Amino acid sequence: MTSGERPTTRHRRERMVELLGAGDGTVHDLAAAFGVSLSTVRRDLAALAGDGRITRTYGGAVDHRSAERSWHDKARQHRTEKDAIARTAAALVRSGDVVLLDAGTTVARLAHALRARTDITVVTNGLSTLVELADAEVEVVVLGGRLRRPNESLLGTRTDQALRGITPDLAFLGVDGLDPRRGVNCPDPEQAALKETMARCARTAWVLADSSKLAGGGGFPYWAAVPPGTGLISVAAEAGCGERDGGDGGAARHLATFAEAGWSVLPCGRPRAPEEGPGPTPGS
Repeated sequence: MTSGERPTTRHRRERMVELLGAGDGTVHDLAAAFGVSLSTVRRDLAALAGDGRITRTYGGAVDHRSAERSWHDKARQHRTEKDAIARTAAALVRSGDVVLLDAGTTVARLAHALRARTDITVVTNGLSTLVELADAEVEVVVLGGRLRRPNESLLGTRTDQALRGITPDLAFLGVDGLDPRRGVNCPDPEQAALKETMARCARTAWVLADSSKLAGGGGFPYWAAVPPGTGLISVAAEAGCGERDGGDGGAARHLATFAEAGWSVLPCGRPRAPEEGPGPTPGS
């Protein structure tokens, strides 16, 4: 939520999140429940979705706890930010490194940025990363396991066993939500456990998160704790860099909160660019 909201608006939006936590809701239902116009409800839902607290649906919304978005849905969002994060992360990879790439759309953009590298080894459990690197020259090691949908990741006992025999130089984790003290928010306990293992087995671990993952903490019930000093690469606000920050440095304030909690924060800039239009498919 932004600091410029009126108390009545803030209270109404908090109540909307509570109602949506009990099930999905249409715009008409919410307008009737709060005695406001349809346009007011749509503005509220847009603000809550922008903060990462709900997921918009056709004609309404659902709480993140009851709807995990598909890979394709996530890939359409914040593409400019994800590419900026991927470029910053790729610059950290040195010749000879063994790089562990988690599943996720932002991590997939990092895989795309590493396609031309012939001097590294990539270890991954992400189907989208495998597609990105399928016709590249990068050495790839696949962590076996069960395919989990909709985030297109491999996980399970075989994945955990494979990780025990590897010490990656760098691990890059994807996230659904993030909290500076609780760690990485996850929709599944097995996924949370795997992310903890990934963060702890690497010499250095980085979380890749666009700005929508910073504000709301997370709507799912499970959390993956990360070691002190874990890195966070996200977009910092810049003058005229995009509408989400409103020019007020909102993203920078969120990053400062993570730095104060002991995260190693690496901000990256974001050029102005539209976030609409058809999204990439795995491998684009």
